[in-house]
Amino acid sequence: MPAASSKNTNQHRTSDHYKFTDYNNTQPAQGELSLLFSGEGKPVAGHFIGPAVHNYYLVHTVLSGRGTFEIDGVRYSCAKGDTFIIFPDELFTYRADEKEPWHYMWVAFKGHISEHLLLTLGFSPSRPIVHTDDVRPLAALYRKIRGALESTPFPELADLEANGLLRIFLKELGLLNAGNLAFNSIAIVSDIDRQIKQAVRWLSYQYAQQISIEDLSRSLGYHRTHLSKMFKQVTGVSPMQFLLKVRMERAKELLNGQYHLSIDQVASSVGYTDALYFSKQFRKTFGYSPSEYRLHARNFK
Repeated sequence: MPAASSKNTNQHRTSDHYKFTDYNNTQPAQGELSLLFSGEGKPVAGHFIGPAVHNYYLVHTVLSGRGTFEIDGVRYSCAKGDTFIIFPDELFTYRADEKEPWHYMWVAFKGHISEHLLLTLGFSPSRPIVHTDDVRPLAALYRKIRGALESTPFPELADLEANGLLRIFLKELGLLNAGNLAFNSIAIVSDIDRQIKQAVRWLSYQYAQQISIEDLSRSLGYHRTHLSKMFKQVTGVSPMQFLLKVRMERAKELLNGQYHLSIDQVASSVGYTDALYFSKQFRKTFGYSPSEYRLHARNFK
């Protein structure tokens, strides 16, 4: 969903929505659980999102109408009272029905306890749906969250209130999913493992961008030195060494012949603005230049 500021809210009909409202948390806290944005939409028939991947959790609750949601290779038919959850780094698609397009509300969040919390509530990419016969309590919480983001002149206070409401909202989802709660059966992942898993995901999906340790640390909310030390302790390499490996492996894929990209284009695609520097890094990693690798790959097809 496109982010809007908490004061400049998009509340009108767009070309693909009869109704669209989105409130952004302008000061989301870093840490355990952080609400990012919340909104409401009534898309036109057949409107769809995806296939796509997010780096945050996104929950939708259907107020009326119908649609389909696909994640983890499984497609679900959703109607009034269904809540579906999009998980980070999972390919998803959702589409409004052609005859009875749905009307839904959504909330997005992230934070290092998010994965464990949803697992204990019985949700996962293979179990992403819960149903209620009375959608009004959830709808009321969505409205309170958006009201918190809209009403206060102090963004930090809005963040406190919205995150408190988010916890209540997730508790309500847990009550609806009571038969699948797993508080006693899910092993608690250590903070270090969780943090490094986040860092690995971030680097694996952001490799094409200009990245520094400062960017990574700021994105995940940890001190640069602390994160680097933990990363090497768990993976055996530094974050930048891991990033180099990701970039070089992706470069090999792009050079294997089917993409028909120039060396400059390959370099840019894996995060290098200087093709000469990219070529030096490639040779240092594999023992031959990008051009030599491309020729070798084509000869053995």
